[in-house]
Amino acid sequence: MSAAFDVPLVLGMMRLHEARDLQDPERLADWIEARLDQGLDWFDHADIYGDGQGETLFGAALKSRPGLAQRVRIITKASIITPQRDASGYAVKHYDASPAYLGAAIDAALARLGVERLDHFLLHRPDPLMDAEATGRVLDDAVAAGKIAAAGVSNFLPEQWRRLQGAMHHKLAVHQLELSLGHSTPLFDGSYDALLRDGLAPLAWSPLGGGSVFEDRLGRVLTAEAEAHGCSPGALALAWLRRLPGGPVPVVGTLKPERLEALLQAPEPALAPPPWYALLEAARCHRVA
Repeated sequence: MSAAFDVPLVLGMMRLHEARDLQDPERLADWIEARLDQGLDWFDHADIYGDGQGETLFGAALKSRPGLAQRVRIITKASIITPQRDASGYAVKHYDASPAYLGAAIDAALARLGVERLDHFLLHRPDPLMDAEATGRVLDDAVAAGKIAAAGVSNFLPEQWRRLQGAMHHKLAVHQLELSLGHSTPLFDGSYDALLRDGLAPLAWSPLGGGSVFEDRLGRVLTAEAEAHGCSPGALALAWLRRLPGGPVPVVGTLKPERLEALLQAPEPALAPPPWYALLEAARCHRVA
């Protein structure tokens, strides 16, 4: 399944609505074209990113440049209701995996982005109130209707995605999870092995730990190893991830071209086990058992 993501990283659009220099559709289209020239054609959205503004801006850029929509591949996510978007009167953050909400979310994303099909549509967070049969049916129907190429999940535990998968005809394709040197728990609690066993392509969100991988002892070890490997600390942290079985693809939130270029300079050859474990040890502050 991971062959669909034959790219070094996925571009996360969570901050697009905050990037003032990319608000103009033509300038954003230029930025997208430049990323495509780098071999980066996957863009990760969600309906809560700027309350739909991210998808709207991206859609306006695609509309301004004929043919651009056919060259990009789009992931988007839904199921999180922020307090500001809660129409119930409670103003409470919650999750909604109901068919009515997800069906409307898919249609709204297609409209904002101005595309005919989403390459991947993910449930952003697991909803404890999810009716797996009903949720599975709306996802299957969206695939059958050609609205989404494939469905997936984000932040699910194995039994949560298996309950959903058991109610579906189509195969869940993707699991987007938090994974980095700063958050390696899925490698030791069985959840990463479970997604590989179940054939889900792993996408790693916050692959640099929100910058925490550059701090303290880990930051010092990462910097020294990066110098030894002839790349940036960020590129080495991503290479550490890609070294795992299944080759998890990092979802990177920066929009700065120079930062992206530095992250693409992967070390050659791939990390050998000793430096890989040395970075893990520095991250966890203890040796493996």
